Amino acid sequence: MTDKNALIQPDRGQKAVAIHLLAKDSFEPFVKGLSAPQRAALAAQKFVGDTGSHAIVPDGDGWFVVAGVADPDVLSTWCLAKLADVLPAGTYRRVSGNPGPGKSGGELGKAALGWIAGQYSFDRYRSEPSEEGPRILLTTEVKAIDAVIAEGEAIELVRDLVNTPAEDMGPGQLESEAESLAKAFRAEVKITRGEMLEREYPMVHAVGRAAGRAHAPRLIELEWGDPKHPRIAVVGKGVCFDSGGLDIKPGAGMLLMKKDMGGAAHALALARLIMGAKLPVRLHLVIPAVENAISGNSFRPGDVLRSRAGITVEIGNTDAEGRLILADALTRAGEKEPELVIDFATLTGAARVAVGPDLPALFTREDKTAQDILDAGLAVDDPCWRLPLYEGYREYLKSDIADINNAGSSGFAGASTAALFMDRFVPKGVDWAHFDTFAWRPAAKPGRPKGGDALGLRAAWLMLQRRYTGDHG
Repeated sequence: MTDKNALIQPDRGQKAVAIHLLAKDSFEPFVKGLSAPQRAALAAQKFVGDTGSHAIVPDGDGWFVVAGVADPDVLSTWCLAKLADVLPAGTYRRVSGNPGPGKSGGELGKAALGWIAGQYSFDRYRSEPSEEGPRILLTTEVKAIDAVIAEGEAIELVRDLVNTPAEDMGPGQLESEAESLAKAFRAEVKITRGEMLEREYPMVHAVGRAAGRAHAPRLIELEWGDPKHPRIAVVGKGVCFDSGGLDIKPGAGMLLMKKDMGGAAHALALARLIMGAKLPVRLHLVIPAVENAISGNSFRPGDVLRSRAGITVEIGNTDAEGRLILADALTRAGEKEPELVIDFATLTGAARVAVGPDLPALFTREDKTAQDILDAGLAVDDPCWRLPLYEGYREYLKSDIADINNAGSSGFAGASTAALFMDRFVPKGVDWAHFDTFAWRPAAKPGRPKGGDALGLRAAWLMLQRRYTGDHG
């Protein structure tokens, strides 16, 4: 991981290059205070204060930066992310006023996170990784640095895990990630595999058994925190590669399936944030980790599986495997009687058709929980969109020979029917939030490179902080 402590540092008057942030309407007054050569430099770079643009301006023996933002008084998460990517390595300080003494403008707010995220790169498999030094940003908001760094590390954890190919990110590697977290935060880990997995979590075993010993399925559990605190469960879909099983995907559909463990990556990252901040909860992390492979012992369309909950499931499609392993995991989480369950899963293409790649589809039982998450997402520039758990669609999951079918009989409302399937395995009366997230950026944006990404993570994290600490900042 990048050393996040090297990217955001307290401002103690160190030598640094100045960054002036301007709204479009403040460009002309700012330019009037510059020298003729400085105005010429801005003109040569065609900088007129447009949001997202920047220019480098000579200043004696040095230089400073001007950048256009929508509102210099309320910085968005991503407004400095492009600068963090394109500026030369060095140390920078936000200032206000024209060049000269000016006054410190070191308050960064949400933009500090974008500065960190904007310097992410995935170089694990490059023969010559980038040797460019970091861009360091100074801030007067010293008390906020640790929280910003923690969120930056959580985002990077999701990106690294999702970007890593399945050969190097199988069920065993997810287990190792959980064990590393447990060691760092003095948590307890329990791994269920082999014959015990087959007995206790039969659907996790059935989905993952075809992968063989090299990528054997398992259920990963981590517990942390004071048992006297409110119990919450965080569950993540850990399908480390999804061939589709016997209902095999076409090549194009399989190309990104290393990311099908993106839910597990989000769950691990959220657990890291919870433990790092010492949130007053009793945390139960549950990750069913499998590879949906093809072999002579693959589970088949038409098979009937008995779940941990005792509910029988007819297999309408082996490519609807994520909900099967999550059903056993959600059942396990419910046995601990949590007051809140949050799960993350790269579950359905239907959710992407409905809301696109940027918005995680959110399903909840409680209206207030949905609103809390939606509000939190907007507050931290990590938006989500609620879709319905509509009772009328339960009929799509009917089976002629079992309690339920894993694949909807209709081509409509695929994300909702998947969520309704999982709802069957969450105990009644438990507050439950389900994120159907993409965990991937198909195109780069400032601070958000193409590839694996955390979508919905920070919305869930802020909601939890507000709920369990009362901090609505």
